[in-house]
Amino acid sequence: MGRINRYDTSGMIEDQYEPGTHKRILKNIPGIRKKKELESFETNELHRTTNQLIRTYDRDHRFTAQDICFMHKLWLGSIYEWAGRYRQVMISKGGFPFAPPDQIPRLMHEFEQGVLKSYTPCVFRNHNKIIHALAVVHVELTLIHPFREGNGRLARLIATLMGLQADLPFLDFRGIREKRKEAYFAAVRAGMAQDYALMEDIFTYVVSRSLET
Repeated sequence: MGRINRYDTSGMIEDQYEPGTHKRILKNIPGIRKKKELESFETNELHRTTNQLIRTYDRDHRFTAQDICFMHKLWLGSIYEWAGRYRQVMISKGGFPFAPPDQIPRLMHEFEQGVLKSYTPCVFRNHNKIIHALAVVHVELTLIHPFREGNGRLARLIATLMGLQADLPFLDFRGIREKRKEAYFAAVRAGMAQDYALMEDIFTYVVSRSLET
């Protein structure tokens, strides 16, 4: 999703890097200093976490902010000390700033009481309502960006779990590349004005692709 610009973070564990990596590899518990090795480790842990969460949350589960922290901790807890905790640093991507750290607890509480309460469990019978639910949850969580790392992948994981509640297959996000990736960024930005139409288009494509595989 583009390079992260980080600022005003000196001295915080979330903004410490592995020695000799020129601030490209965040300090991690295994001490991995190669990007591909770290990415592979994170991917393997995400697969493990996904399989476990499928067995943890049933079709009638209403997701909470605590669930989201639990998912993040379960996934990245063996890699980063701060996994599962709301970030304490400012981050932006492509010049687009996400929520300030001091606002995250409030925003996540409002997200739980509003969006998650309205759209989970995702058991709507109408296909368009399912698409809308996936889009709203994904956009709003992405805009908050509650964690130091892994927000996009976590948002996709939650969308997958919601999709399973709606009797959809595993969602296949691999098609969001090049032009569609730019459309995805535009869809997230549009969410600032609570305009979810662009993200609904993205999820319509993702669901259609997933049903074909």
